[in-house]
Amino acid sequence: MAADGIIEIPGIILLIACILRCVQYVVQSESKQSLYFWLASVLTFFAVIRRELNYLPELFIASDFSLLNQSYDWWEDAVLLIVYLLIVGLLAYTWRYLWAVLKSVPVYLYLMIVGLALLEYMGENAIMIPQGLGEIVEEMAETGVYAIALTYIWRFKPLMFERRLPSNKRYSSCQA
Repeated sequence: MAADGIIEIPGIILLIACILRCVQYVVQSESKQSLYFWLASVLTFFAVIRRELNYLPELFIASDFSLLNQSYDWWEDAVLLIVYLLIVGLLAYTWRYLWAVLKSVPVYLYLMIVGLALLEYMGENAIMIPQGLGEIVEEMAETGVYAIALTYIWRFKPLMFERRLPSNKRYSSCQA
């Protein structure tokens, strides 16, 4: 558990930097589409950090914790479900903005992410990588993905991006 935490520190730092940059974009947003997209990004990075720090509740929460006759695990699952539903709802609302962002990402970044995800999976499941080295490979691959995300988010210019969008796609939302 302690070794896990030490290996994960660079990734957590990168994720916190991603959250801070996304919060900056939330504040700078000129449209509802942009605001909600970046808010969904903040929540996504929050969920990823929570997944990365999954061992923390064991350190700080008593095993017999109960609130309103529900365990900590129940409350945690309920809160995370709400966060996930918010993310999906916000991204569905901003689907045109999301699609435009996804189209603007260079293909080589997608290929790098897929390669690192494959390497992470291989390390986690000790596929062609020794068990002891697998955890390190897994964490390094995850940290690589987080570094790519931070680099892309840092270089992304939402105001310039929004101005390049056609006016009919800039502010419209999902119309039923």
